[in-house]
Amino acid sequence: MDIVIATRNKKKLKEIKRIMEEGDVSITNVFSLDDFPGCPDVQEDGKTFEENAVKKAVSVSKYTGIIALADDSGLEVDVLNGAPGVLSARYAGDSADDTANLKKLLENLENVPYKKRGARFACCLALAYQNTVKTFFGYVEGRIGIEPRGENGFGYDPIFCPEGYDRTFAQMSDEEKNALSHRGKALREFQKYLREKGTSL
Repeated sequence: MDIVIATRNKKKLKEIKRIMEEGDVSITNVFSLDDFPGCPDVQEDGKTFEENAVKKAVSVSKYTGIIALADDSGLEVDVLNGAPGVLSARYAGDSADDTANLKKLLENLENVPYKKRGARFACCLALAYQNTVKTFFGYVEGRIGIEPRGENGFGYDPIFCPEGYDRTFAQMSDEEKNALSHRGKALREFQKYLREKGTSL
């Protein structure tokens, strides 16, 4: 079975591949959008993670002719009414990087005490091939820290402390984070589906 991960984000791709390798699902080749340079970008204008993930997966599968797996995920902060949400990757603007997004979020939470900084990471994975579309979800509850801590991970990992921990995702090993993370949970649901379906998608 060949599959294309619908992303050009090298850090996200590396994380997805690592988690998939931990499972016992037989996948022959894992491609990314870098392997299909002509594949058009998909405008992520959905109102939910699911809408964006499905749109990407369907578009990429149609273009490549193989099974596509798309991820849309982000951070939802309680006191910000769920923001940044689907805008997580471009919270500080369309061309913003991780540093700018972190800075804006911390500024918006500047006067909010730690106990009131409840948040969650959410992930939707969409699998698309021919007429089949299937979605898988993962969530992890936690809080937003006062300042960035840790060098691992990417995105909001340096400021997100999962529930029950006083360390951020960026202070954890890859294995520890993947066991807890929203993306890890969604990918394990995806792997469970593949085990049940085999090659008869």
